[in-house]
Formats: sequence, C-alpha cells, structure tokens
Amino acid sequence: MPPTRADFPPGFLFGTATSAYQIEGTGGAGPCHWDSFAATPGNVAGAADGRRACGHLDRCTEDLDLVAAAGFDIYRFSTSWARVLPEGAGTPDPEGLDFYDRLVDATLARGLKPALTLYHWELPSALADLGGWTNRDTALRFGDFAALMAERLGDRVWSWATLNEPWCAGWLGHFTGVHAPGLRDIRATARAMHHLALGHGLGLAALRAAGVGQIGIVLNFEPAFPAEPGEAARAATLRYDAVFNRFFLGGVARGAYPELALEGLGPHLPRGWQADLDAIGAPIDWLGVNYYTVKRITHAPGPWPNWVEVPGPGRKTDMGWEIAPMALPDLLRWISGSHTGDLPLYVTENGMAAPDTPVAGATGPEIHDEDRIAFLSSHLAAAREAIAEGVPLKGYIVWSLLDNYEWAFGYGKRFGLVHVDFESLQRTPKASYHALKRMLEDRRP
Repeated sequence: MPPTRADFPPGFLFGTATSAYQIEGTGGAGPCHWDSFAATPGNVAGAADGRRACGHLDRCTEDLDLVAAAGFDIYRFSTSWARVLPEGAGTPDPEGLDFYDRLVDATLARGLKPALTLYHWELPSALADLGGWTNRDTALRFGDFAALMAERLGDRVWSWATLNEPWCAGWLGHFTGVHAPGLRDIRATARAMHHLALGHGLGLAALRAAGVGQIGIVLNFEPAFPAEPGEAARAATLRYDAVFNRFFLGGVARGAYPELALEGLGPHLPRGWQADLDAIGAPIDWLGVNYYTVKRITHAPGPWPNWVEVPGPGRKTDMGWEIAPMALPDLLRWISGSHTGDLPLYVTENGMAAPDTPVAGATGPEIHDEDRIAFLSSHLAAAREAIAEGVPLKGYIVWSLLDNYEWAFGYGKRFGLVHVDFESLQRTPKASYHALKRMLEDRRP
C-alpha cells in the first residue's frame, strides 16, 4: 500500500510545484531568452513557446483551488524576472508586481504556504543581450531583483529559493546547447556556472538584508553509476558526478568547487573567481533536492569531460529517464552526511512524465495514470526510509501540478497531476491527483 500522511512524522509537509514560464503565459511580461530560443528553428519540439502555456495568469485562483482541494500544505511557484523587470533592471512593472501580490495572497487565503523561487531559467532578453549569465553583471542584477521581491512580498512568503536547478541553466544552456541561450562553449559554461552560483550568493545576501528568513536554493541531483566495469568508466562517472551533483552543492555547502570539475572548467573561470566563494557559501536555511532519475556513465573519447550516458536497465518514464526510487535514500543520506549535516532538506521536485490520454467517464473525461501513482508511491516510501535513518527531510513536493510547457520538449511531455487540454485549457485532475488527495486526508494518529 502507498504511504499516507499518517506514516510521516508530525509536521512533515507535502506540496506541489509549478514554474512561471511553464504555466503563466507571457502576456504583459518583457521578452526573455526562452522566447528567442523557442523562435529559433530546431530548438523546441513543434516550435512551441510559452506565449500561452496554461493560461495561469487568468486562471491562478482556479489552479490554487486544485492545490488546496488536494490537501497539500505547500504551493511552490516561481516569479518571472521579465514580468517584474522587463529590462532586467530599472523601473519595475507595477502590473507584474501586482500579479505576484495577488498570487501570494490567494495562496495564503487557501491555507497554503507560498514557497517562492526567484529564478526558474527565464532571463530577461535585455540581460541576455549583454551576455546573460556569462556576464558577472547579471549576478548583481539578480541581487537587485531579489531585494525588490523581498520588499514587496517578504512579509507573506513562507520560503524563498534563489535559483532552481542552476546546473540546467549553466550546463544545458551553455555546454550542450539544449536550453536557452543555446550555446556550446566551455568558456561560456564555466563563467555561467560561476555567475549563477554568485547570483545565488548575492540574492541570498539581499534577502537577508531585507529581513526575510527561510531562504534556500534548489539543486537537481542524479546519482551516477558506471555503465560497465573498468577504471575508464569509473573515472568518467566521477567526473559526471563532480559537474552534475557536486559543483553547486560544493559551492553552496562548502564554499568550494570540486577539483574534478575544475580540471575542465577551471581554466575558463573569470579572473579572481575565488573571491566570490564566501558569498556563494554563506549559510542557508534549507536545501531543496530535485530528484527524478539516475545515470549510467561510461568513458567517451575526445576532450574533457570524456563521458557519455548509457541507457540503464530499469523501466523508463516518457522522458526516457530510468525509474530508480531505491537511489533516493542513499542520495539524501549522502547530501546530509557529507555536505549539509542537520540542515533541513526538502524534496522540492519529484514526478514523472507519462503519455496520459483522457477517456470518457460517467461524469466527464478521466485520466488513468496508474504508472504515476506507482512512481509517487515508491518515492514516498523511499523518503520514509531516509527519515527513518535520520535524514532531516522535512517535506516532499510533487512536480508538477499541471501539464505544462516542458522547455525544449514543448507540450509533448506531461508531468502534471492535473491534465491540461492545451487547446481549451480545461483542467482535469488525473487518477494520481485523486490518489494523493486520499493519501493526504489520512491523518490517523
């Protein structure tokens, strides 16, 4: 049987998450680098963009009703930098600030804890024109954005995350080129990775100066395993782990980047980068852990980083990601045991993409996603195991509330607990939504 709320410690929190560009629609916002990336042929499946997305700007109260009706405690969302500051700096757009004012108030009115992420990958085009995250000034402007949002919302937001998955913005955006801005350049990658980490540090300092608390950062993790025997595969796996799992964690938790990552990135980092490590490693109040899958790695010829991913043996989601709940407790134990100690941890994203198809039901369309129910049940059980072994895990947040714009995959991959018809924008809760609702209603002593 899947775990229920009663199986978790008192005070353990459950939530669901979204991000601005993926659901809001871009009406009223300034342009961002995902708009131009999506407008470039070949970058996004179906040439899809976020102009309409899920129409959340006009349906935010309907969506929050769904969060509250399911019995969640937390609603995790992000702010659009380009909606608030269309030029990335300067005079804010009052309508953008007013929208997030209303969103936070509506979240609180439903008894939910608003968990705000300042940056989920949508950089204002005006800053992208100046080099984006390869330019140190972007980190400074991010600190200003953090201060502005704290001034407006700091009296009501429950928790603050500076960045979501900076590895994606840094590596996928500048090394593999599959995310905006679509570069494939190791020098740009090194500088973007460092300036994202610095942006976290400066955003953290700005939030502290504004007097808000409960500040953290959300990092993504993929435990890596050699795909075959031998020293070459093992060494490639360690390099992958250093770049993916330990670069930002090391900077935030230890004020140091891993040597194996610096072997490739170090020669391309900006001059004097070491002086930024104190700001990057300043204490946080919690760490967000996004977990979806594991990776199997082996050696690849050619220049650093000399790795290649190999499909694993386990069942896969619609993203092609191996389903591996058994790796989650080990990951959480490693993070707390080697880097964060007693710092509260939250699983801030966990979920799966599945090709959900509505079928006719007695009272309307129904979506039977038993595979997602099994996925979430197994990962909740893994979270319980970690807690039982002493990991300071304080909450679990499902990605995502809605089917949405899935970045370079367009609208073809569905992670939502709630199905969205992207023509009519009708919302239909899936079987997984109803299963979680039943789970969260169980408060047996």
